[in-house]
Amino acid sequence: MEFYVTAGPGTESVLRDELCELGFSQVRLNRGGIPFFGEMRDGWRACLQTRIGQRVMLVLGRYAAETADDVYAGARALPWSQYLTPKQTIATAAYVHESCPENPNFISLKLKDAIVDSQRDEFAARSSVSRDDPDVRAFVYWSRGKATVYLDLSGEPLFKRGYRLSGGEAPLKETLAAAMLRLSGWDRKTPLVDPMCGSGTLVIEAALWAANIAPGIWRERFGFERWANFGSEEAGEMAALRGQMRREATRQHPRITGFDADEKVLESARANARSAGLNLSFRQMQLRELQGEGQRRFLITNPPYGVRLDAENRLYQELAAAVHRLVGWRCAILAGSPQCIRNIKLNPAATFPLKNGNIDCQLTVYENAGVP
Repeated sequence: MEFYVTAGPGTESVLRDELCELGFSQVRLNRGGIPFFGEMRDGWRACLQTRIGQRVMLVLGRYAAETADDVYAGARALPWSQYLTPKQTIATAAYVHESCPENPNFISLKLKDAIVDSQRDEFAARSSVSRDDPDVRAFVYWSRGKATVYLDLSGEPLFKRGYRLSGGEAPLKETLAAAMLRLSGWDRKTPLVDPMCGSGTLVIEAALWAANIAPGIWRERFGFERWANFGSEEAGEMAALRGQMRREATRQHPRITGFDADEKVLESARANARSAGLNLSFRQMQLRELQGEGQRRFLITNPPYGVRLDAENRLYQELAAAVHRLVGWRCAILAGSPQCIRNIKLNPAATFPLKNGNIDCQLTVYENAGVP
């Protein structure tokens, strides 16, 4: 079977590296996501283990399609009854490339019609549509005379780990945090600090990665666990796989500390860390108080933006001063505004364009961060 793990813009290379490390077969770099091949159980494992992937999709079929009717006809011929019966609810979505003449909503409707018409042929009944909480999610990608139909194994997007109790005002998605950690070059051994940790996403994801704790083990249920071919035998196998993931966790990680000036958000961070089974250090501290103390550390942070202009400028000036103080540290900063790194005035070791939601950002990495 062919699977496709979707990736946020700019994170494809580290998602590929992650899937290779996890032992998946025929992994290759692709824009927008990473394909791999395996058995259905490999798709299950990907849902449990990927930290960076946003969704895991099963490729149900590929076919030539020049018109909307071709999209419908090709989809109707696919083996839907292996995965859903009229008892399961469905939802459909579509991506239509500019080379194709139709609206995505219309193509999504065509995919839904193909599914239910196929069911009527086989069962004389059809699935109901549930946009908010379907049992089976189907997706069609139509581009340049070719259509690909996918089934979504994930259900809820994979950034929803299940451990977060509170997210604060603008929480960083867990999948983006995991990608930042890999892109930054953190070795999972060097002590790590986030001086503006907010609700703790970066430090929690760092500890989970270092301790080899699978990010999906808190999820009560994935999408594929609601499919028609997932019965009691499969449920037993999935329970065994979850148990294996828990046994393989080392629970060991270097010292990881989150600082923030706001004690209220630190309480959220502590609660989230406890929910993830982690014992992390969180302390209230102003950014200007951060000192290098003569030891190599790793700093990674997502500074706030969109606050009052004077407060934002003052914060960014304090961040630049901190980077210069931290001799021998490696510092990785996700900048949502060019002003964030303008005052640092050091040559970056690496830069990576990313998106935080709809915001264009840049992860900038500094090594041996200057002279105090």
